[in-house]
Amino acid sequence: MSSLRKVCIVVASRANYGRIKSVMSAVKAHPDLQLQIVVGASALLYRFGNVVEVMKADGFEPDASCHMVVEGNAPASMAKSTGLGIIDLSTVFEMLKPDVVVTVADRYETLATAVAASFLNIPLAHTQGGELTGSIDESVRHAITKLAHIHLTTNAESAAIIRQMGEAEDTIHVCGCPAIDLAAEARGARTEDLFRAYGGVGEQLDWNKPFIVVLQHPVTTEFGQGREQIMQTISAVRRVGMQTVWLWPNVDAGTDDVSKALREFQIRHGDVPIHFFRNFRPEDYVRLIDRAACLVGNSSSGIREGAYLGVPVVNIGTRQNARERGRNVIDTLYDAGAIEAAIRTQLDHGKYPSDAIYGDGKAGVRIANLLATAPLSITKEFVRA
Repeated sequence: MSSLRKVCIVVASRANYGRIKSVMSAVKAHPDLQLQIVVGASALLYRFGNVVEVMKADGFEPDASCHMVVEGNAPASMAKSTGLGIIDLSTVFEMLKPDVVVTVADRYETLATAVAASFLNIPLAHTQGGELTGSIDESVRHAITKLAHIHLTTNAESAAIIRQMGEAEDTIHVCGCPAIDLAAEARGARTEDLFRAYGGVGEQLDWNKPFIVVLQHPVTTEFGQGREQIMQTISAVRRVGMQTVWLWPNVDAGTDDVSKALREFQIRHGDVPIHFFRNFRPEDYVRLIDRAACLVGNSSSGIREGAYLGVPVVNIGTRQNARERGRNVIDTLYDAGAIEAAIRTQLDHGKYPSDAIYGDGKAGVRIANLLATAPLSITKEFVRA
């Protein structure tokens, strides 16, 4: 019988993969660990980037897969997907019998992972707990924290918040964000023409000229407003007139409204210098934004990797409302004029100094070492201040 500690990592979206890939590599290379990979949800779907194929190309062969996305454009679809995820992941965990399960961040798939592991008495390790955003993501993230047994936080502020939630000191570890590991590797690296490498649709862009990157997801607590919100961003970007890389939104409730608006715009305005892409490999995504003149939207990558890379960021709306951010971010409301003004300000400013709010680029190895040595217990007790 193998004496290796079996670490099961669940990858359920393109963002999940980018935020855990360095940990997967470190666990795979660790002499005392056996990596198990479960891939599910939008990571299995072509229209959200077919992440599972990217993983396989990177040398990560899944041990199991879970089709847990209930199609639909409403909050109920997310709730139903969570329930389906709990059912399928419970079966997978019973089959794989991991010693510890690792779940990432704050999505509904992450919550399903946490619930399934907890009821099966499998110790749960959670990355990126304790962070604040003020949206449904925060509620989900804190719920997972209360289910988790090992807290792999990105910074001291997050660790302090987890202590406030009554978690034991010896379970809380400041490791940094694994996404920063990729940013550290990509910073300043020479990169081939990613526009030609990834295809996409829309006006052809020139890799050697300045460009904007836009990544704006639906906000589930503002369901029904996604179309109007994205139209404000489209209008602002058109007015700026710079060539633009536009990435497809995630699978959350409201994504159909956002996606439809983008498709209609692309059909009607094919001559505008905007090119749409479904997905980039995690390393290529950070290389892309490192080269960008400005990152626009509401992705946490602008606040995490953007701070480390010094990328000028325009953060739109409430999705990242309370998250700790660096000097590189300008916040704005869903208003075309305000978004345009913020973009122009950032273009005039240029690169910012690197700010390691979310880590130093060595999180993956730290987390793997902790997973190999941390005591594994399923006992939970609230610690009073």
